[in-house]
Amino acid sequence: MEEENTTLVTEFVLMGLTDRPGLQVPLFLVFLVIYLITMVGNLGLIALIWKDPHLHTPMYLFLSSLAMADASTSSSVTPKMLINFLSKNHKISLAQCLTQFYCFGSSATTECFLLSVMAYDRYVAICNPLLYPVMMSNSLCSQLIGASYLVGFLHSAIHVGLLVRLTFCKSNIIHYFYCEILQLFKISCTDPTVNISLVLIFSAIIQIFTFMTIIISYCYVIFAILKKKNERGRSKAFSTCGAHLLSVSLFYGTLFLMYVHHGSGPTEDKEKMYSLFYTIIIPLLNPFIYSLRNKEVIGTVRKIMKK
Repeated sequence: MEEENTTLVTEFVLMGLTDRPGLQVPLFLVFLVIYLITMVGNLGLIALIWKDPHLHTPMYLFLSSLAMADASTSSSVTPKMLINFLSKNHKISLAQCLTQFYCFGSSATTECFLLSVMAYDRYVAICNPLLYPVMMSNSLCSQLIGASYLVGFLHSAIHVGLLVRLTFCKSNIIHYFYCEILQLFKISCTDPTVNISLVLIFSAIIQIFTFMTIIISYCYVIFAILKKKNERGRSKAFSTCGAHLLSVSLFYGTLFLMYVHHGSGPTEDKEKMYSLFYTIIIPLLNPFIYSLRNKEVIGTVRKIMKK
């Protein structure tokens, strides 16, 4: 009788970053500015790369794909959060919740593989420069980008498929600013052990595999750079690789703390901070990390400004 009388939850309430009324409008303005800069930065970078034929090389095609993944990550979370800052109704349906997580999960997974592919691209460019046009053709580049997105879509679809088996009846309140998968497990009436295990296993495999690919590629790259006698070439190589390594450190550091190191029990405030970093801050920083010290991109911007 208890099971029959239990009302299953079909919509949730997102509590957001804070429940203090005085902070809602200031936070709305801050994150609106961040979102606008993020979209202008990432979509602007994509437009620049596609407009200039000189930038139609594997390195910049990967960079434009990364910018698209960053724009998708931010857009999956920020708009709903902005609406909730100004609205008293913080409800989100189960279907919308699953859609939001799917969009975020696929973009984040895609970014992991794109970062590893970009590291391999730098390895080939610096360690085998004469073979670079053959080993990293535009055709192979497109295949690697397509594979990265395909894995992202499939990985996220698996978790959404497993979420469908869960029922929610304990509570409909999510103490978060978006439908984060670990938060959904907390309010599930169905035992989520299988789901939690697969999230941790898949996260560990994907992050360790892609991160090790990056580390191994850059070990070879650093040794190759140190062997260079040309000081100018060495400086340029370190500058290009340094931007990528900074982006990788920020992205993987927060993902690891959130999903792989989750067993140590980070506090709710720390979880929100980690999530803010990889959903909103990193997509904001990436186009500037890769562009500000890139002479080709800056040169293209100057040409457009002069025209």
